[in-house]
Amino acid sequence: MDAQLFAKLVKQITVGKKLPDAIYIHKDAFTAIPDTLKGFIPAVAKALKVEEETWHLVKLFKKEFRLSLLSYPDFYTDSYPALLKSINVDLTKLSHRITDYSNSENPPILHRKETMVLASNPHFEHFSQITAEGENAGLYENTRIIGFKQTWINLIHRHGYELVDGRLFRNSAIVPPSDENEIDRHRTAIVRHELSAPMKTLAKNGFLEGDYTIFDYGCGRGDDLRELEAHGLDVIGWDPNFQPDNDKVASDIVNIGFVLNVIEDQDERLEALIKAWELADKLLVVSVMLANESYINQFTPYKDGVITSRNTFQKYFAQSEIKAYIERHLDEITVTVAPGIFYIFKDKLAEQNYLQNKYKRHNNWQQLTSPEPIAQKDKAKLLITQHEALFNAFWQRCLALGRIPANNEFQQAEEIKSLTGSFKKTFTLLEELYNTSEFAQAQQKRKEDLLLYFAMSLFEKRKPYTQQPDNLKRDIKTHFGEYKTALNLATELLYAISDIDLIEEQCNKANASLPASITNKGHSLILHKNFIDQLPLLLRVYVDAALQMYGEIDEAIDLIKIHITSGKVTLTNYDDFENKAVPFLVERIKIKMADQDIDFFDYINESRRPPLLNKGALIDETFVNYKKQISFDKRLAKLLNTNLNEDVLLSRGEFDSKLNSENKKVVGFTIKSSIKN
Repeated sequence: MDAQLFAKLVKQITVGKKLPDAIYIHKDAFTAIPDTLKGFIPAVAKALKVEEETWHLVKLFKKEFRLSLLSYPDFYTDSYPALLKSINVDLTKLSHRITDYSNSENPPILHRKETMVLASNPHFEHFSQITAEGENAGLYENTRIIGFKQTWINLIHRHGYELVDGRLFRNSAIVPPSDENEIDRHRTAIVRHELSAPMKTLAKNGFLEGDYTIFDYGCGRGDDLRELEAHGLDVIGWDPNFQPDNDKVASDIVNIGFVLNVIEDQDERLEALIKAWELADKLLVVSVMLANESYINQFTPYKDGVITSRNTFQKYFAQSEIKAYIERHLDEITVTVAPGIFYIFKDKLAEQNYLQNKYKRHNNWQQLTSPEPIAQKDKAKLLITQHEALFNAFWQRCLALGRIPANNEFQQAEEIKSLTGSFKKTFTLLEELYNTSEFAQAQQKRKEDLLLYFAMSLFEKRKPYTQQPDNLKRDIKTHFGEYKTALNLATELLYAISDIDLIEEQCNKANASLPASITNKGHSLILHKNFIDQLPLLLRVYVDAALQMYGEIDEAIDLIKIHITSGKVTLTNYDDFENKAVPFLVERIKIKMADQDIDFFDYINESRRPPLLNKGALIDETFVNYKKQISFDKRLAKLLNTNLNEDVLLSRGEFDSKLNSENKKVVGFTIKSSIKN
């Protein structure tokens, strides 16, 4: 086996979890991979004296002659199994590295397990249901932050769910029984911070825009009610434990979400479904927990459901089972919206409108009008004015490319050439009317973006491409003349990120030019992620080199700290950065380029979260409450005797202590007396 054959065989694989650079496959799926690989992978394990029962998955790299043997002993029993050990094998150097996570409190975990086995695997359906639950709960919207156990658990809690026997439950739906013979369905639950999955589908399909009244049947602590009321919707809920005094009110839309699962009495369960249907004037939304037989069989049977490890009752349904159950008892056709979520329309016009919109293709808007031509002596200017939209589109394309486009890079090429003869003539005409400095800036930005791209290619040790796409060839010719020149400039850039004096100089330059930032002299530059593209090119290379280990800057990240002397970049996430005058640190991620390592620091205990005391120095007018923030920061700095433009480091305890010593408290964007009158 050589690198060329390995790459060829990996490319032929049609199964497994496919990432841009690698494929994850469980060895139970080896029947579907090329025979040569099927024999080669165990042979590698045997050569390293790795016993067959100690590894379960293999990670095959697409662009390198490398593989990893991964130990996930709980693959079939844990919904999100943790990595116990990995053996990374460099087949070129004939070397290997072992990483042991057995003592780690925050090991890497697996998601989307159904992609790693075959569809014929008896666990495939169950794995798919687990993934669907996470998607419906909104947990996969930011995949960069879900790879480690503790971060995943924190994310589940932030979305208002709890993990019970590997399944996701809304906190308000978890109900422990008081003893073996009686099911007690009440429990104090924490507040959720997002709409439940069925309510999210209503929002997505336009049912939460104020046109319908809503009743939540079995609303728990009223998490959804609180959010919908905040949006001004006409909504009410009832729950036998938490809100038993509310009336059951007929409404346009009735939601009975994850209620049928927790009712152990079959007659009472059916009664709940029928009552909810009777209250619905237009639409009933039913949602339940799903599971297959192999999953259910691990629990103690109780009536037609099971008792879970938390001593709660659950009736798990199969998708086809709950659909048939609803249709049989309501005598209505259901519309499947998502796994475990169904719409049943009483208003058939509403049903048709929903289905039409669901399958409707949307046309792109076409501009049919144009401004009246302005009288001009110059014929060329008159021509441009008469076709303003067309010429403006061409100019915008020039700005986007930083050069004159080729024929196939502008959709209305023939139309514009029929007026001027060529793109070059068009550009010459437009130079007289448009701001040429704007184009010069576009050229510079495009050149810098290309250098960043080439620098990162070199940093990742990709082999120089022997062929480039046509548009890249044009970019290289326009901005560098030839490919070799671009690579030489990118190489110089890459070497420059190790020059501490130069990095410090660029940090000072960035601090002067960015809309907002803070410098710690000789130590670091702190900025909001919104301004990263405005950094000097060298710092963009510095940051992106660090991000090669982490991934893209995602929604969870707020601030970036560029360390001048240590070759590190720190990413920080604050609780509600946008809306709080003093946000508190939730997570800190330190990327160490020299060590090629990442440290994750979770501030789970809220009482220990450090405050951000000068947020105003890190935002500009584009942020919500900017003026309020600036005014607040001045008052806070005076109270705490701190500098607005410095990175003020205080613990949560120190911050609270200083406020208490002054008998003050923070309320919104104001500082008020904490002494009660």
